[in-house]
Amino acid sequence: MTYTTLISPALLRQNIDNPDWIIIDGRFSLANSEAGGYAYRHGHILHARYAHLNNDLSSAVTGLTGRHPLPDFRLLAKKLGAWGTSNNSQVVVYDDAGGAFAGRLWWLLRCLGHDKVAVLNGGIQHWQKQGYGLTTTLPVIKPAVFRPYLNSTRWLNAAQVQTGLAKKAICLIDARSPERYRGEQEPIDPVAGHIPGALNRPLQFNLDKQGLFLSVDALADQFNHLIGATPPEQVVHYCGSGVTACHNLLAMEYAGLTGAKVYAGSWSEWIRDKNRAVENSFLYEHDG
Repeated sequence: MTYTTLISPALLRQNIDNPDWIIIDGRFSLANSEAGGYAYRHGHILHARYAHLNNDLSSAVTGLTGRHPLPDFRLLAKKLGAWGTSNNSQVVVYDDAGGAFAGRLWWLLRCLGHDKVAVLNGGIQHWQKQGYGLTTTLPVIKPAVFRPYLNSTRWLNAAQVQTGLAKKAICLIDARSPERYRGEQEPIDPVAGHIPGALNRPLQFNLDKQGLFLSVDALADQFNHLIGATPPEQVVHYCGSGVTACHNLLAMEYAGLTGAKVYAGSWSEWIRDKNRAVENSFLYEHDG
């Protein structure tokens, strides 16, 4: 059995000692970049490796990029091999944020041609609620060879987003909170607002009160209502830096709406160029 979107704690527990399964802890905090590693060292799922969003899953920030530029995929492939991942491995990624950070590695692996990757539904909290324990023991890793098969059609750059919007060839969806989308609040980036023409679907809408993904039918109904007649493969997701956008893409894939893409640079890259249009509805509403 291959898992390509979500996996339950029970299924992971059944396969916890399976040598063909690679478990990766993707916990991270935008407010404290070392919080995830600290949490990992103080308790993680058995056999889990740790992947750091800034150091492992992104490349260096420059004056032209967003906050989490795409990684060097050759380096990432080497790291995956060093973590014991082969092209036959079933990878399971988890976090403590409903999949908001785990979704990044899930998507990056798909970009590398590896579809056998799933996010732990409910994260480490739901794992513990099922009565499954944690460990502080670091995993014994047998390195493997991971051969990347990069598929660059899974993401768009800023120019492609501009062209797609101008031609009305894409449906752009913003995964940030409504307050950030409208420009009422911007706790991270220097410019508030959103890309003109983008729709808003906060990633939290994909989860229920327990932090689990909604049912396939509920997600399909909600996304179909949002995108209308737009084919899923013409949907493009973005967020602040290209991380939580993957959550909406994961929700669509889980719901059977396959083929959406990510604007990798997202809002924090978009605003680097002052010639790119910005919409701030909050300012318009309060102008004059």
